[in-house]
Amino acid sequence: MEIKNIFSLGELFKRVQMENIFSDNKTFVDCTPNSPLSSIQHRYEVEKNKPGFNLVDFVNENFTEPKAISSGFKTVEGTSINEHIGKLWDVLTRNPEESNNSLISLPHSYIVPGGRFREIFYWDSFFTMLGLRISKRMDLVQNMIDNFSYLIDTFGYIPNGNRTYFLGRSQPPFFSCMIQLLSEEKGDEILVKYLPLLLKEYDFWMKDKEALSDKNGFVNHLVLLPDGSILNHYWDESDTPRPEAYKNELELAKEVNDHKELFRNLRAAAESGWDFSSRWYKDSAGFSSTHAAEIVPVDLNCLLLHLEQTISHALHLSGEKNESGKFRELANKRKQAINNYCWNTKDGFYFDFDAAENLQKKSLTLAATFPLYFGIASKEQAEKVANIIKDKFLSHGGLLTTLENTGQQWDAPNGWAPLQWIAIKGLAKCGHKDLAREIAKRWLQLNENVYKNTGKLMEKYNVQDTKLKAGGGEYKTQDGFGWTNGVYLALEDWLKKE
Repeated sequence: MEIKNIFSLGELFKRVQMENIFSDNKTFVDCTPNSPLSSIQHRYEVEKNKPGFNLVDFVNENFTEPKAISSGFKTVEGTSINEHIGKLWDVLTRNPEESNNSLISLPHSYIVPGGRFREIFYWDSFFTMLGLRISKRMDLVQNMIDNFSYLIDTFGYIPNGNRTYFLGRSQPPFFSCMIQLLSEEKGDEILVKYLPLLLKEYDFWMKDKEALSDKNGFVNHLVLLPDGSILNHYWDESDTPRPEAYKNELELAKEVNDHKELFRNLRAAAESGWDFSSRWYKDSAGFSSTHAAEIVPVDLNCLLLHLEQTISHALHLSGEKNESGKFRELANKRKQAINNYCWNTKDGFYFDFDAAENLQKKSLTLAATFPLYFGIASKEQAEKVANIIKDKFLSHGGLLTTLENTGQQWDAPNGWAPLQWIAIKGLAKCGHKDLAREIAKRWLQLNENVYKNTGKLMEKYNVQDTKLKAGGGEYKTQDGFGWTNGVYLALEDWLKKE
């Protein structure tokens, strides 16, 4: 597979991104070069110092800007939100195509989130699948899982999305949840079929485990903790500005001394899917203090525990009892480590752990509901978490993401569909069904109100001022929107059955 990456153009890439040739940095890295990149690079070197050289003209001559895919779809007044979502699945579907740009071609059709996002995203897709299942579109669920299997076989992991500039990092590992969802529809043989892919995904997150030592407590995605426990953190192979956010990250780097460390931490935060949030800040200095690569996130480790449990079950079904037991023990050890390092008895809440400073973070975030969703929290722990969720996070339109209002999109006042689902289902599993139902009703009502006023479903919502959509972040609110559509249908279906 040829990997096309406009970032390799060096000075030309930097000039285009810094001089605002396009509306945002992502547009240029999604452009299609009209000839081989090496030819464009040579042409630029020859022409750049000539009198009258115009960068805009040069770019327009040598690159084709990505065009919005128009389906002709318009919301018809009076169309129910369910009917609207049902029609949107085809609008958001992309079919296999040969790529002449940064897009990594996939063998099967898939759903994109919508808006400026013209590619598949890893963790988005699980929540999209929840709705596809309700819509009886298991054909698309199967296709998307097989696309992720293709990416694992090709790269050894599932990238952030199918773009070359995403290579080097993944996203929250929901692949085992996807396989579980498919197995619920098609039977246990699905777990056996995808076992080799589950193992490869696990190997990616546990890569170079043998290199961990007291002198080297961080290796790739791994962290060795003081008691010998091994947990995971977010990490990226590169320590340069992300090409799709190049200018903003160079500007931010002016606030710190160690640029490479900042870039690595920003990339780690991007791998988390929470890009960006005060959750990753080191101190009150703000965005430039982001140190995501030093943090052991509670949600990531819950997901990896689920991966270990799923592998154990699949191995058991395959007749490999000894290997199954090994993964069951790994999951048990991870559960104990999560509770040792992320549970705070005094505060009655789960927190991320700062492995560099060897202390818990203080930020209260919805990541604390993942231990409920994945069955890690005890009855007593779940009750304490539920009390804080009700007292501090519950707002008019659902749950806040954090309690901080920083202007970052993964902070207050914003609410996000995937976190509503995790929190609602986690609370319900732990016996707090009344609270779960109340959150679900408020979230669905907010979705419906915005749809009624705009004819659209949004990427995120302002759950405090429900007359607004949402604000904050590195780009405008997007409509579409894959995971919002999926969670809406799944929550509505869940409420009907409760």
